[in-house]
Amino acid sequence: MDCDVAVLGGGPGGYTAAIRAAQLGAKAVCIEKEPELGGTCLRIGCIPTKAWVQTAFAIKEAEETFGKLGVSVGEPQLDFGTANQWKDQVVKQMTQGVAGLFKANGVEWVKGEGRFKDANTIAVESSDGDEEVSFRSAVVATGSFPLRPPIEGLDSARCVDSTDLLAQTEVPRRLVVLGGGIIGCEFASIFRRFGSEVTIIEMLPRLIPAEDEDASKELAKQFGKRGIDLHLEKQCTKVEESAGGLTVYFGDGETVECDLMLVAVGRGPMVENLGLEQIGVEFDKRKGIAADEHRRTTVGHIYAVGDCAGYWQLAHTAFREGEVAAENAAGHDAIVDNRAVPRPIYTDPEIAGVGLTEAEAREQYGDDVATGMFPWVANARAVMQNETVGWVKSIHETRYGELLGLVMVGPHVTDLVEAGVVAIDAEATVETVADGMAAHPTLSEAIKEAGLVALGRPIHVPIRKRAKATA
Repeated sequence: MDCDVAVLGGGPGGYTAAIRAAQLGAKAVCIEKEPELGGTCLRIGCIPTKAWVQTAFAIKEAEETFGKLGVSVGEPQLDFGTANQWKDQVVKQMTQGVAGLFKANGVEWVKGEGRFKDANTIAVESSDGDEEVSFRSAVVATGSFPLRPPIEGLDSARCVDSTDLLAQTEVPRRLVVLGGGIIGCEFASIFRRFGSEVTIIEMLPRLIPAEDEDASKELAKQFGKRGIDLHLEKQCTKVEESAGGLTVYFGDGETVECDLMLVAVGRGPMVENLGLEQIGVEFDKRKGIAADEHRRTTVGHIYAVGDCAGYWQLAHTAFREGEVAAENAAGHDAIVDNRAVPRPIYTDPEIAGVGLTEAEAREQYGDDVATGMFPWVANARAVMQNETVGWVKSIHETRYGELLGLVMVGPHVTDLVEAGVVAIDAEATVETVADGMAAHPTLSEAIKEAGLVALGRPIHVPIRKRAKATA
């Protein structure tokens, strides 16, 4: 089979690249071995996990909010089987949607496992027979896989990764989460709401260590209130299985008993056994495929996008990288700008950031940085929703007033963060954000208010409560 653009992998980066290439007039082929399109995100990652997040939120609403609003529903009971049916239904709808987009845009799906035979050919193996796909340009979008550290006993069937956890049919009474990053914290939040006793073991000093420190502290505080047991700066040393479950050893002789252990210590790029070496594509087993801002690899007509090639292991960065790779493969000139990448975390409370964290801003701009923090308890819509935990923090440099970052903890912040994406992409100043007209009463007002606090012009919080409003 001959084509203009061959895409290896049908996840967010891959299917987006294939569709965009077809829209630009190229004959596009996508090679994917799984029975459904969508990659980790749609099948066994973002989408099913967030479906569970929605179930957990519904339980929270029934437990904590409905009664205050005058709605009597009785004590909520989790029907885990129905929750899983809903999760699976959402996944099916999304994956079928991608297949529909392929059909609508004329993208051909070659089902099978692909490997580069040479710099212009991918050999595809499948149960239906082998074939070769010849191309002028190719996009590698093979994704990532869960890492598993060399810890004694971690090969137990009770030690699961995120894929296995999503396949559970019963809620574990006791869950240990190894790793306090985004994946670990999201599942810890979900299963605590589902009724599990949850323990997190993290070797670093704080949760979600790559995020703004204030957000990490707030999450740890709220997790503590919710009864999630945190063991920070502790390493797991051994796991022992018995008839009753697992004994997890960590720290200096400490142990915890559990029924199931989630191993969430990160993900590695899927770059081996693809034939990259023989065609001259440079890659690192830990860092992934080397690619520039055009997503071009060390072989000029081959591109790489998503988890297999990027610093960001996020579906939305893969989407954009796929678009950019396809546009360049089709003869256009496009680049990926990582300045305003949103960082959503679907814990309870939600966390979202974009741009620089406060520490990054101070490292780059020194004393020419000002921040302003606005609490949700002062926002009318948040009060109405009984969701007043957290705050919005605005970060800007003081010489020209450019907005550098936005960090939020609280209700629906994973949706609200888009305002910060647009502002930072547009190189807006904090004055532009603060002086803009925000609809009232809305949660989005908090973004404007945080800007006002940063400028020393707070409207809805007393001056004495201006957190971090100093240069």
